[in-house]
Amino acid sequence: MEDLVIRDADVVDGSGDPAYRADVVIDGGRVVSIVQEAAAAGCQRPKARRELDAEGLVLSPGFIDMHAHSDLALLRDPDHSAKVAQGVTLEVIGQDGLSYAPVDDRTLAEVRRAITGWNGHGDDIDFGWRSVGEYLDRLDHGFEGQGIAVNAAYLIPQGTVRMLAVGWDDREATPEELGRMRRLVAEGMEQGAVGMSSGLTYTPGMYAKDAELTELCRVVASYGGYYCPHHRSYGAGALEAYEEMVALTREAGCSLHLAHATMNFGVNKGRAPELLALLDDALAAGADITLDTYPYTPGSTTLAAMLPSWASEGGPQAVLGRLGDDGTAERVRHHLEVIGADGCHGVPIEWDTIEISGVSDPALTEYVGRTVQQSADLRGEAPWTTARRLLLDDRLGSTILQHVGHEENVQTIMRHPVHTGGSDGILQGAKPHPRAYGTFPHYLGRYVRELGVLSLEECVAHLTGRPAARLRLPDRGLVREGYRADLVLFDPATVAAGSTFEAPRVLPRGIPYVLVDGRFAVEDGRRTDVLAGRAVRRTAA
Repeated sequence: MEDLVIRDADVVDGSGDPAYRADVVIDGGRVVSIVQEAAAAGCQRPKARRELDAEGLVLSPGFIDMHAHSDLALLRDPDHSAKVAQGVTLEVIGQDGLSYAPVDDRTLAEVRRAITGWNGHGDDIDFGWRSVGEYLDRLDHGFEGQGIAVNAAYLIPQGTVRMLAVGWDDREATPEELGRMRRLVAEGMEQGAVGMSSGLTYTPGMYAKDAELTELCRVVASYGGYYCPHHRSYGAGALEAYEEMVALTREAGCSLHLAHATMNFGVNKGRAPELLALLDDALAAGADITLDTYPYTPGSTTLAAMLPSWASEGGPQAVLGRLGDDGTAERVRHHLEVIGADGCHGVPIEWDTIEISGVSDPALTEYVGRTVQQSADLRGEAPWTTARRLLLDDRLGSTILQHVGHEENVQTIMRHPVHTGGSDGILQGAKPHPRAYGTFPHYLGRYVRELGVLSLEECVAHLTGRPAARLRLPDRGLVREGYRADLVLFDPATVAAGSTFEAPRVLPRGIPYVLVDGRFAVEDGRRTDVLAGRAVRRTAA
């Protein structure tokens, strides 16, 4: 007898097709049969060791977070309810060109310091790996060999690769250095990575010219992977930055997935249709393009990411040295406030849009929840003085919310047929962006039920089947016989994000059951102790 039958579920299968009523039977971590209501009339219904009455609930594939920053959280927190409670069963990590494999001892220390604001110091993590394969093995074994909370796929971080081969210098790679980067990318793909990411407003990845990126993308394409760039601007020059990525990947013959594909800042208000027209033209010409977004207007990153690239050359210690020098700090201020630093997407910074969401040093918590402008006003000083002090005192570890988005752009982009969902959720800080805890139920509650921007079937396809297709996963992302039983049951009448900007760590409502590999990770609305997640490795091209 099979393990479980989920009875009388309204199945939204991830394909975009209409929902149907069915009994779904699970055994050995897979869906073994689906008996639709019409076919079951007059027949004996399937039985199993356990039956779950799903009357009034939607059964869908587990949600795939196409842009996650859980690289250390998956190894730090076995509960990981920030994602599990949302119905996420797979996260794509290694984002924005900066993560923890491949590394050597020097690079590991540097990257840990550089992205403390994203993932914490990592003092509680045993960094026993150096290669991509060793990191994926570490995820497989998880906590005492049991595994991790959800499945994880990995992107090779181009900035980390450049850190290994070139260092932090703003210069072109030599032929020998480019050859080493190509080998590192090939090794990572062979060891199971699904593609490569870049952070082209973050150092040192941003120092790579298009020719260098194209050569690395050729390697990714030879393994059937995709390129996932955080491109060079989401503000002034955003459309040109999108065009650059489209042209680069077409030249390399590589699939393209645009990370957090937004159009932000005042210069881009109402311009989402221009982006989509660009993508439609490329798709019509044969390009393979997808994108992800989160259903919120503010962005989130580190305060140090706002700095101009010249001030970030040489790595974190060099940055702190420049900020400590009055003359150089004044040059930084001028670029930020007058010229528009490339770290701030070419737009002069508006300090009243920069809210501090977290600090690494607990002694600095007074800044959290206030904009830089508000803290400066309280101190009676210029906002750059406040920002500079915080950068120095927190050793570049502060995270921010940047309130520069536009709701009409968010809604326009999420309607596009190549759109997928990604939280871009940073789990660090006292007041993180609510997207970390709320992205997927917010899509279902706000944008499906309340606003009708997407139908339920279409939205679920954006969050499940389409990302699985991008990842080339042959047995995930759909409710199908033979597919992995990574599933979520939610109430379409009540599902909603609990997290808000005021209380960002509140768990969602209306998601009583989540299964990872056929085992209940959430049961009756409560997190179980199941750790069924594993590293999901690239399938053969």
